[in-house]
Amino acid sequence: MIPSSYPSAEEMARLTARMLWEIEAVHFMGDEPFQLASGLPSPVYIDCRKLISFPRIRSTLMDFLTVTVMRNAGFEAFDNIAGGETAGIPFSALVAERMALPMTYVRKKPKGYGRNARIEGAMSEGERVLLVEDLTTDGGSKLSFVDAIRETGASCAHTAVIFYYGIFPETIKTLGDHGVDLHYLCTWHDVLAEARTMGKFSEDTLNQVQAFIDAPREWQDANKA
Repeated sequence: MIPSSYPSAEEMARLTARMLWEIEAVHFMGDEPFQLASGLPSPVYIDCRKLISFPRIRSTLMDFLTVTVMRNAGFEAFDNIAGGETAGIPFSALVAERMALPMTYVRKKPKGYGRNARIEGAMSEGERVLLVEDLTTDGGSKLSFVDAIRETGASCAHTAVIFYYGIFPETIKTLGDHGVDLHYLCTWHDVLAEARTMGKFSEDTLNQVQAFIDAPREWQDANKA
C-alpha cells in the first residue's frame, strides 16, 4: 500500500538515524578503526542488511523511501523497481510492493550459464526503472547496475538508497554525469547528530568521527596502518 502522509525530509532523516542506532546497524570505532573492503581505515561502519530482521523498522523505512522517491521523482515516474545484488534485493521488493509495480534484480555479473543473464525477472524495452540499493558511498558501484538495466532498452535515471555517506563530494557528480539522480533517507551527518542527541560515545570518539566526516580522505591517509 502506498503511504499517503509522511513527515518532512529532515524528520525522516532524524528518525532513520535513530532507528539505525536502535538496531545497532551503525558503529563508531573504539580503540582501533574499522577496516573497509577497500582496505582503507574508517572510524564508522554501517550494515543496512540488518534492517531486514526488524519488521517495524523495516516497514517504516520502506514507507519513508517510497514517499521520498515519489515526492522527488514523481508519483507515476516508474514502471519497474530493480534491486542490486544482493543487498538491494529485499528493499527493492518492499518498495515495489508499496508502489504496486513489477520487481526485478540485477546481478553483479552474468551468472555464467543458461541465458547468462544479469537481469532476473521481466524487464522490457522502454520501461522506466528505479534502482534500489541499501547504501552508497561514492556512487561508483551503482553505474554497472544502471548500465545493465539500460542494455535491456529500459531507462534508469534514478537510484534510491536508505543510507548515503554524504561525505564524498564526487558522488552526486559521478551519478549525475551518468544521468542518474540519487534519493536517500539519511547520511553520516544525521547519524552523528543523533548520536550527540542520544548522549552516545565519548567526546573524543565523536570528535574523531566529526574529523572523518569533514575530511574523509585526509583522515584515512593519517590513520593507515
